[in-house]
Amino acid sequence: MPFNPSYTNFGKLLKFNFHPVIISPQTKPMKMKDCKKVVLLFAIGILCSCGRVNPPIAEKIQHQLVNLGDTRNDPYFWMNERDNPKVLANLHAENEYTEVVMKPTKNLQEKLFNEIKGRIKEDDMSVPYFYNDYYYYTKYEKDQEYPIYCRKESSLGAKEEVILNVNQLAKGHSFFDVSDLSVSINNQILAYGVDTLSRRKYTIYFKNLDSGKLLSTKIANTTGEIIWANDNNTIFYSTKDESLRPCKIFEHKITSVDEKRDKLVFFEKDSAYDLSLFKSKSDNYLYIVSTSTLSSEYQYVNANTPDAPFITVQPRKKGLLYSVEDCGNKFYIVTNFKAQNFRLMETPISKSHMENWKEFIPYRPDILLENIDIFKDYLVIQERNQGLTNIRIINWETKKEKRVDFKEETYSAYISYTPDFNSNKVRIQYTSLTTPNSVYDYNMDTGEKILLKQQEILGGKFKLENYEAKRLWAKASDGTMIPMSIVYRKGIKLDGSNPALIYGYGSYGNTIDPYFSSARLSLLDRGFVFAIAHVRGGQFLGRQWYEDGKLLHKKNTFTDFITCSKYLIQQGYTSSDKLFAEGGSAGGLLMGAIANIEPNIYKGIIAEVPFVDVVTTMLDESIPLTTGEFDEWGNPKIKEYYDYMKSYSPYDNVERKAYPNMLVTSGYYDSQVQYFEPEKWVAKLRDMKTDNNLLLFKIDMEAGHGGASGRFKSLHEIAFNYAFMLHVLGRNN
Repeated sequence: MPFNPSYTNFGKLLKFNFHPVIISPQTKPMKMKDCKKVVLLFAIGILCSCGRVNPPIAEKIQHQLVNLGDTRNDPYFWMNERDNPKVLANLHAENEYTEVVMKPTKNLQEKLFNEIKGRIKEDDMSVPYFYNDYYYYTKYEKDQEYPIYCRKESSLGAKEEVILNVNQLAKGHSFFDVSDLSVSINNQILAYGVDTLSRRKYTIYFKNLDSGKLLSTKIANTTGEIIWANDNNTIFYSTKDESLRPCKIFEHKITSVDEKRDKLVFFEKDSAYDLSLFKSKSDNYLYIVSTSTLSSEYQYVNANTPDAPFITVQPRKKGLLYSVEDCGNKFYIVTNFKAQNFRLMETPISKSHMENWKEFIPYRPDILLENIDIFKDYLVIQERNQGLTNIRIINWETKKEKRVDFKEETYSAYISYTPDFNSNKVRIQYTSLTTPNSVYDYNMDTGEKILLKQQEILGGKFKLENYEAKRLWAKASDGTMIPMSIVYRKGIKLDGSNPALIYGYGSYGNTIDPYFSSARLSLLDRGFVFAIAHVRGGQFLGRQWYEDGKLLHKKNTFTDFITCSKYLIQQGYTSSDKLFAEGGSAGGLLMGAIANIEPNIYKGIIAEVPFVDVVTTMLDESIPLTTGEFDEWGNPKIKEYYDYMKSYSPYDNVERKAYPNMLVTSGYYDSQVQYFEPEKWVAKLRDMKTDNNLLLFKIDMEAGHGGASGRFKSLHEIAFNYAFMLHVLGRNN
């Protein structure tokens, strides 16, 4: 199942729910020499005798799927068998075919990669933040793929202490990811998680920061989330079941060397929910959070007495979403209770059930309350109005209010990480389609906004004034106005001659805000127009915008995207023979749907880790998280939802007709959208399509849902995607 940021914690704790498929663990991809005999079973023939490049043709084996009196034939169902040598042979053959077809673009790929890399400051450092007597920051060094985590005691002029150099740890690994670095209250022990397979299964390690040595204990099969109690001896962590659903919380004592004796604190039995952990900003409380698509539940314990039982803030109720922060003797709760776009409530910690909740910030139907941040003297509120973010500051004592102003027509701004509860400054991140990522400290006493750092774009060619960004509105067939954020290099003519790339997602209430990309400059400087379609299914225009793009309204996501695409053509920004579309995961579902519905308006489509076999995946209740996704997609065991899903599922709706040029990508170890969904889809497209357009399938045999690890490895993927579009346009420069 695709990437799912369940919008239950409103930015403070943005949860990721995943829907994996059970597979054989630790399966290694077959080497090509072992696949040769199997490849002969296919009519693959990468190069035929006449020298022309032929695509792989996968074997068809009849397999019927019968549900609710309906029969679907899935001739590529055998690809679900990860250990099947024929499956691996087909994957390798697809990669070989892609390699052959894209060989003429090798120089272009390298040129694009060097351009993109050349804009990045390789020896860079994040803005330090202050917490518990130390300044913490992350830095990168020239030619190094991974971050180096550092700190300085009391003052930025103090001696630097490297607490973790990921480059050293990553040696010998093709993939390496570190999660959730967490330091004990006495500043002596670092806990962190490591994933070397891209399956989001982390092993927790503990490092003594005084000696620099690892403790003997390590804890496998975790989410990587770690929180410390205030006794410097107790941590809480979460583990996953076979489907990779976070479902158990354990308590571990650092003085214990046997993690098998760790105490099970909570088991989330309901497969519709997953678990997460966090510690309050005040350091007073530890929280266990259970979340599903439409409901949430918080439990807390005093961080000074971690062995005490956790207490439920408010028992879960269907449709009740809430998140919790504490200040003094009160909880502050963001909730959708009688407030579709959320409101802020307060209640005594000792009386936390909802019958005691009192409204602190009232519900406003036209304003989406996204996030809050709590300080000793101030409350910070992040809210969205007509798609644009506003940040308000309220003094607890005087109730006086300040607003942080943003001047651009379309932008992205949000409350950033400010862990110091006593600070009079809140950190804010800001970016737009033309403004590089910027970090501000806003002085809540004075109202002064101080720019601490703006992303440096090297190469000497980038000038903000050379680019223009604006917001457009396209009218859908039902009369709804769909917003778009677009950017292009100034001076373009609106005569349809410009190539364009339109991006979309549109699921789980996840909002794709306009953001700056230094890599994207390689397209803009080649005359591309770039657009983000803020389609229904996200929350760009509030919670109803999400409701109107899910369940039995899901097709709005697809038709909105098509509406935006056609608007770009109608207004002369591009033409159908120069327009490309891109989306990943649930956005890949969007790509598959538009390819079936309106293939003729796109020159090319890039579908990354696409969720395309909707019905089959959602029918598999042996995967616990399937039931949790019913609130997003519907339950296909109910005929109404089955018929509706089947009517748009990309794999089920491939037809014998012409399709645009297509690039499909995947990761062999993807735990969210299994490799076989795009593999089956590509095989069916090859069998059915009537055109001579390119259809390429590129699978990373060492990566998962997020692609390659390391800051430069991923740039090769971007360069490849750009080269694909330029190649289709007949441009190799």
